[in-house]
Amino acid sequence: MSYTDEFLRIREVGDWDNALNGLQIENSSRVTRVGVAVDVSTRVLTEAAKRKVDLLIVHHGLFWSGLQPVRSALRRQLQLAFENDIALYSAHLPLDIHPKVGNNAQLVAALGLKSAQPFLEEKGQPTGLKVRASMPRSELVRKLRTALNSPVKVFDFGPKQARMIGIVTGGAGSEIYRVGQENIDTFITGEAPHWAAVAAEELGMNLLLGGHYATEVFGVKALAAHLSKRFKIPSEFIDCPSGL
Repeated sequence: MSYTDEFLRIREVGDWDNALNGLQIENSSRVTRVGVAVDVSTRVLTEAAKRKVDLLIVHHGLFWSGLQPVRSALRRQLQLAFENDIALYSAHLPLDIHPKVGNNAQLVAALGLKSAQPFLEEKGQPTGLKVRASMPRSELVRKLRTALNSPVKVFDFGPKQARMIGIVTGGAGSEIYRVGQENIDTFITGEAPHWAAVAAEELGMNLLLGGHYATEVFGVKALAAHLSKRFKIPSEFIDCPSGL
């Protein structure tokens, strides 16, 4: 996995400790099929085993809960990986921010936006992209729904003509005040706490929530396509929506 470490800058990009980016479980070193998913779970590992995947790459890894006893769900997940010789690789912020296969970059491209600039620093690097544009809010919402193939929750407190669009995939709604400091009038993210809707009204900002899961399928899919082409290995996306 040294190529993927270097490609995603795994050792350079800061992240929360429990993200534990990189190879989380090794296998016998044999890779014949790559599977990718947003989250690792019993359901995902079971499906990976059925599809004969021996390298599973996820955005949200196995250890978000921190140090814990190996029992119950964790024991079950580890057992599935060991018994089916599945290696597990996780990339959180390194995959969010990658300029080519990253969640943000891929969503920007899917919306047909160009000349995006990094913004919103977290853990030592910008975690979002902002784009200067002139697009009717209704058109942007339509494009977002099409790109995500899912509903979008719209808080239309900003201008009808979006001029500065900020995109941070996942659960960045709680950063809305920091986003507002960037003169962004339309903020696209996955999910937000209740108070962020009130904040959007106070800030006069459009807040578009596309779902945490739906906004983060892009990176793992793009990474799978890249690795499949680079190493001539089949890959597939394992779709297990969280409902959020």
